[in-house]
Amino acid sequence: MRQRRLTLLVMCLATFMIQLDVTVVNVALPRIQAGLDMSPGGLEWVISAYALSLAAFIPAGGVLGDHYGRKRVFLAGLVIFAAGSAGCALSPGAGALIASRAVQGAGGAAMLALTLAILTETFPPDGRAAAIGTWAAVGGTGFGAGPVTGGVLLTFFGWASVFWVNVPVAAAAIVGTAVVVPESRDPRSRRLDRPGLVLSAAGLVAITLGLTGSAGHPWRSWPVTGPLLLGATALAGFGWWQWHSPHAMIPPRLLRARSLVSASSIYLISYTAFSGVLFYVTLLYQDVDGWSVLRTGLSWLFLNAPFLVLAQLAGRLDRRFSGRVVICAGCLAAAAGVLVLSLASPWFPLMAVGFVLAGAGFGALVPAITHVAMRDVPAGAAGAASGLLNSSRQAGTSVGLAVLGSIGVSAATADWAAAASRFRPAIRAAASGQAQQVAGGRIAAVTRTLGPAYRAPAVAAFGHGYHLAVGAGAVCLLLAALATMLLPARARPGQPSQDPVSPRQAAQRVR
Repeated sequence: MRQRRLTLLVMCLATFMIQLDVTVVNVALPRIQAGLDMSPGGLEWVISAYALSLAAFIPAGGVLGDHYGRKRVFLAGLVIFAAGSAGCALSPGAGALIASRAVQGAGGAAMLALTLAILTETFPPDGRAAAIGTWAAVGGTGFGAGPVTGGVLLTFFGWASVFWVNVPVAAAAIVGTAVVVPESRDPRSRRLDRPGLVLSAAGLVAITLGLTGSAGHPWRSWPVTGPLLLGATALAGFGWWQWHSPHAMIPPRLLRARSLVSASSIYLISYTAFSGVLFYVTLLYQDVDGWSVLRTGLSWLFLNAPFLVLAQLAGRLDRRFSGRVVICAGCLAAAAGVLVLSLASPWFPLMAVGFVLAGAGFGALVPAITHVAMRDVPAGAAGAASGLLNSSRQAGTSVGLAVLGSIGVSAATADWAAAASRFRPAIRAAASGQAQQVAGGRIAAVTRTLGPAYRAPAVAAFGHGYHLAVGAGAVCLLLAALATMLLPARARPGQPSQDPVSPRQAAQRVR
């Protein structure tokens, strides 16, 4: 019993750290941008590199853990995550930081892929639900604590502190894992699909690179079309390989599970909006409105609190309504909230309403979408299905941020160019060189270069990009609501999930 409790403590500690890292870094983005003089596209990669690495390696983490030992691979993930965190903190430039974020993501993927498997193997069926519920609550607390923790750290220390905070937590989890976590493996595990891993990772990275490049180059230019064509080719090759490989990362039988495929698509679309909105709102408050990092972090509580409350009510909602109704309602509530946030109102109570609606919407749809996705998964494929659903969320985070970022940067630079054409001839050349600063919300840098008189047009140009990018996020959520029509209302007769879980358990597979 004591070993089980200590194992649960270690899994909770690791999950808390991963969830904390998701939100604590968002609050630090403006400081990172200023400290490393990063362009808007480079700043997007601080988020996208982590999410892409998670998306690519979560399926691999599960397979490697089953084959070589879950404790061993989980421990390796902790070490890699800690090394990546230290690398981020010590990064002298943008390239090193982005590479270290990718390392962090690889380590986090191994942990996310195996925490539930370790708990399932450690606890007997009658104690498993309580253990997973505790683990879920701690993970949700980490997600909610991130903005406030980031605000406190950045009030007293530099941006590197949001990465250094992971190192002692990871060290404690490494010692705990080595001492108390039992080893387990599956002798019937699948082989690692190396070609599938390479093709999927290359496709996602290339697509994101092309979309991010569109912010600074014309759509028909080679820096944009080249990566997009390469990414599309790689993803097409990945799809072909999955149908023909005997050890496919996504077994073809999963693609016949209508609930899983539809839910994964909705998850990808909804997180396309979520990542872009958090990115732009953070820049708005800190860089444009001049809020402190602590005030920004505290403002996020209006989003995180309803998210956690609604997520804990997942079981009750599932008993009263069909999953399709809950997901659709969640998407519509989140779309309404994001639409309010797109107004960028200086009156915060109105923005707080947007935060609450968006948080409540995602708090409802995340558990429901996970429960629906897993209900008609074929026998023996629960691990692969969970990996696919996890990866769809991370792919939406990275690719979505690139899409909304491209919209915002293109609109802001076009608006700034139009304004600059009306400036005095002596200032036009200097103003044109400030386009990326304007698009990234670095208004203080623009006014230092051009003078206080140019603050208003710079703020207006950024605001134009902000409105369009965050508004596009609301459109994505409306599309996700429409896509719920593709979901079957209930599980198909004779096709129940072979890995039944409660709504709360299911929700945490992708937290």
